[in-house]
Amino acid sequence: MKEYKIAALAGDGIGPEVMREALQVLRATETAFGFKLAVTEAAVGWAGIDQAGQALPEATLALCRASDAILFGSVGLPDRDPTIPKEARPERAALLRLRKEFGLFANLRPVRLPHALAHACPLTRERQGDGIDILVVRELTGGMYFGQPKKTEAIPGGHRAIDTMVYTTPEIERIAQVAFQAARLRRKKLTSIDKANVLENGILWREVVTTVGRQYPDVTLEHMFVDNGAMQLMLRPAQFDVLLCENMFGDILSDEAAALAGSLGMLPSASLGAVRGETTFGFYEPAGGTAPDIAGKNLANPIAQILSAALLLRHSFGLNDAAAAIEAAVNQAILAGNRTGDIFSPSEANARRVGTREMGAAITAAIGG
Repeated sequence: MKEYKIAALAGDGIGPEVMREALQVLRATETAFGFKLAVTEAAVGWAGIDQAGQALPEATLALCRASDAILFGSVGLPDRDPTIPKEARPERAALLRLRKEFGLFANLRPVRLPHALAHACPLTRERQGDGIDILVVRELTGGMYFGQPKKTEAIPGGHRAIDTMVYTTPEIERIAQVAFQAARLRRKKLTSIDKANVLENGILWREVVTTVGRQYPDVTLEHMFVDNGAMQLMLRPAQFDVLLCENMFGDILSDEAAALAGSLGMLPSASLGAVRGETTFGFYEPAGGTAPDIAGKNLANPIAQILSAALLLRHSFGLNDAAAAIEAAVNQAILAGNRTGDIFSPSEANARRVGTREMGAAITAAIGG
C-alpha cells in the first residue's frame, strides 16, 4: 500500500481547531478508500516563534522538504505582529518563504455556492444566475509581491516606498497552461485578467496568454481589465468559468469571488509546484485568516480546511474518488441543515447552528455514505 507523507502545519488562531477536523476527515477517507497517510504535525507562524524563535522553524522546513504535500492552517496575529520586524512576521517569513522555497507558482481557488446556501451570498438570487462555480487561477511567485527592488527609503520630507512588478514570458506561459488545462476539464471558458491599457506587464501578459490560447482551440478565451472584472463579479458572476490572474490581481479578485460563496470559511485553495514522480508537490490552505477573536471557542467553520484536504488528495496524490467523497460529504452535511455561525440564517426552517467540532463530525460521518 502506497504511503503519502503530509506535513500538517496548523499555525495560529483558529488554525489548530480547523486542522483537527480536516485530519479527522482525512483519516476517515484513509479507512474508506484503502490508502495510507503519514501525517506529521509541526509548528509555524507565531506558534513557531514561541517554540523555536522563527515563524518557519528549521525543523518545520525540513519536514516540509521530506513530505509530499503541505496541509496548512493560517498564520498571523495582528496584535502581536507589530512586536517584531516586518521581515520576521509569519506572512513574510513563513507563508511567502514556503511559496518561494517550493516553487508554488500556481494557486487554484474554487468558488462554489451550494444552492442550499444561496441565502448567504451577498447578491440577490437573480444575480446568482444558474449558480456560481468559478475557479480562480492565480500566478503566485512573480509580480509585485516578489519583484526587486522592494524597499522604503528616506527622501527629503519623508519616505519613498518602492515595489517592482516584474513578469517574464516563461512565468506567464506556465500559469496560462495550468489555467487552460483546468478550463478544458470544466466549461471550456477562460477569462484572463490584466491592465493592458496602463501597465507594460499587462501588455506582455495579454500577448503571452493569447499565444498560449492558440494551443487550446476548444477553450474560449476572453481578456478583461481588472477593474471591469471586479465589477462583473458583482453584476454577473455566473458568466465566469476560469479566471486567470497575475499575483496581485488574483489576490484581490479571489477574495472578492470568495465572498460570493457566503463566507471565507467555505473556500479552500491549492498552490501547486513541481511534479515529483507520481505526485505533485502542493500547499493547501483555507482562504480565510486566523480569526483570533473566535479562536478556541468552537465557532470556526472547518469546511474550507476540509475542502483543502480534498484538493490535496486530488492534485498531489491523484486520489480523485476520495477527494470527491469529501466534497460530497460536505454537501451532505450542509443539506442536512448543519450551519456554523458564518453561514447560519434564522430564516432557514431546517437549519441548526453548530460548532466547529459538530460540523467536522457531521462531514466525517458522511464519508462513504
